Amino acid sequence: MRYLFILAFFFGNFTAFAQPDLEKDIIDIESKVIEWRRHFHEHPELSNQEFKTAEKIEAHLKSLGLEVKTGVAITGVVGILKGDHPGQVVALRADIDALPVTERNDLPFKSTVETEFLGTKTGVMHACGHDTHTAILMGVAEVLSKHKDKIKGTVKFIFQPAEEGPPPGEEGGAKLMIKEGVLENPKVDVIFGLHINAGTPVGILKYKKGGIMASVERFVINVKGKQTHGSQPWSGVDPILISAKIIDGLQTIISREAKLTDEAAVITVGKITAGTRFNIIPETAELIGTVRTLDPAMREMIERRMKEMTETIAKAYGGEATITFRNQTSITYNDPDLVDQMLPTLQNVAGTANVQIVKATTGGEDFSYFQEIVPGLYFFLGGMTPGEESKGAFPHHTPDFMIDESGMLLGVKSLTQLTLDYLNQ
Repeated sequence: MRYLFILAFFFGNFTAFAQPDLEKDIIDIESKVIEWRRHFHEHPELSNQEFKTAEKIEAHLKSLGLEVKTGVAITGVVGILKGDHPGQVVALRADIDALPVTERNDLPFKSTVETEFLGTKTGVMHACGHDTHTAILMGVAEVLSKHKDKIKGTVKFIFQPAEEGPPPGEEGGAKLMIKEGVLENPKVDVIFGLHINAGTPVGILKYKKGGIMASVERFVINVKGKQTHGSQPWSGVDPILISAKIIDGLQTIISREAKLTDEAAVITVGKITAGTRFNIIPETAELIGTVRTLDPAMREMIERRMKEMTETIAKAYGGEATITFRNQTSITYNDPDLVDQMLPTLQNVAGTANVQIVKATTGGEDFSYFQEIVPGLYFFLGGMTPGEESKGAFPHHTPDFMIDESGMLLGVKSLTQLTLDYLNQ
């Protein structure tokens, strides 16, 4: 009954803006999209190791007659579809990597893949929905390839590896794709992307102008004191005490200096390493953590104040401290003009009441790097079974993460129509 409702919903909204043949091709692609998603879910691969995934994507794109580039950023695949009419270039992006998570779901296509990750045995699972993103974009490629006569310009399909971050010591992800020229030849004008969400009901799209996901910075603070016997602290400088004072001080940047009525921000210390024995005050300590911001000016202020506070607090207690930052992702920033331009398309696709403004999340996305180069629109796609809101959903990146596959069809429709409407406006 639920699927009959969903089909009725899709037909009711879709006929308002799409030609019958395009509408039929999108409806007909759903079974393939589900089949592809289940294959990728059962055979997940970690970041920079998505070789079999890339092979399946490559074979599909070539079967559609697209120009295909492989080995982009190690395992990435790019397909280029030229329309029958000249125009601009739209890029569509899907991430293809899985996570080192052991699946607990009882599914016919459950992942049983095991591996070793950073010295620890673990399962491998699509615990963030990248399998659905990949399958959706493969579906969009097939639909649009049948309608080149409706395309004024070019569509570039970017299947990106290592969104979750490359292994230590390796490059990868969006940064490496950009470095290798994925936004050139042909030069991309705009980029669209989506992320399925287990906590949003099927049929709902969520968006936000400006920062929708946070920049992610990894920071390391090295504290230097003076080693001494634990019974004689006055003869040394305690880096553990200094570390505690630094941690306390950093939180005042958020609670007393950041204008949180504008945007959210987070400073978290996630790891402290110091000492070897209970009765020795060590010489050094190391703090590792993350900073999340949604506004470029706030990000600059927070990093500047963290540096000042770290150095000053350490000096006040007789020690020294340095802080370094490593950018993991930038702010996923939706170009306001592009949002205004394309919002009617999303509303026509899903129904005005089903396109909702969402508050920003402090999670990060390396789609943000594409948006630093070209205007982009990134939005969330409902993946929760309708009516189950009261039960709650297992979070992304957990062993019980689950997606309702009926939500993927709206993803195909959204990206397809965003592409056609942008190129034809």
